[in-house]
Amino acid sequence: MLTLRHLARVYPLKSGPYFALRNINLEIQEGEFVSIMGPSGSGKSTLLHILGLHDSEWEGEYEFDGIAVHQLGKTARADLQKRNIGFIFQAYHLIDDLTVAENLEVPLSYRNVPRRERQAIVCDTLDRFHIVGKRDLFPCQLSGGQQQLVGVARALVAHPTLLLADEPTGNLHSDQGHEIMELFRKLNREDGVTIVQVTHSIENAAYGSRIVRLADGLLAQQCCFPERPHSGARLR
Repeated sequence: MLTLRHLARVYPLKSGPYFALRNINLEIQEGEFVSIMGPSGSGKSTLLHILGLHDSEWEGEYEFDGIAVHQLGKTARADLQKRNIGFIFQAYHLIDDLTVAENLEVPLSYRNVPRRERQAIVCDTLDRFHIVGKRDLFPCQLSGGQQQLVGVARALVAHPTLLLADEPTGNLHSDQGHEIMELFRKLNREDGVTIVQVTHSIENAAYGSRIVRLADGLLAQQCCFPERPHSGARLR
């Protein structure tokens, strides 16, 4: 589904070029659940934002489901992103002047879902994440954990084929974090959603099937996890 060839990301600094990523060659198959790990500054989030088409200032080749992203213009890239990708940001990035329900509706409007259908999907998502009571609140009225939960719900509301997550449980308490990871595993195994997450947690990484390790902007190592039994936990 995702193929990177000789991908590099260089930031021009006064002190000289900074190579955030260098010569990344990576394939992620449809239906995989991949965890990206590495120390701070290794290029994890940079790589995730390139995969999510938020960053276009890179060099090399990137194919998304057979489409040569490196040959697309800005509008075509944005359309590809809106139709296929859900992104969970470490810093939430909720829209401050929209309510919880309105934040959830935004990805559906990008996909031209009719308004009545959008409202029904939002109601189902609010119920699924047990945040119905928060629907009319603004982000500033929520705790950090509640904002993260809304961010997760927003990423999933439009049923993306690719889910990208940057430290998705970092601001959740342990029970919520565990249940979000179980939800990811269910989406991956039962619905075939391809998932790529950045995490510092080996426990969270083990929910996937493969770890990709970065160090100093280079692909350092890949390893696979054995199958783990599904625990049957549900989102409360």
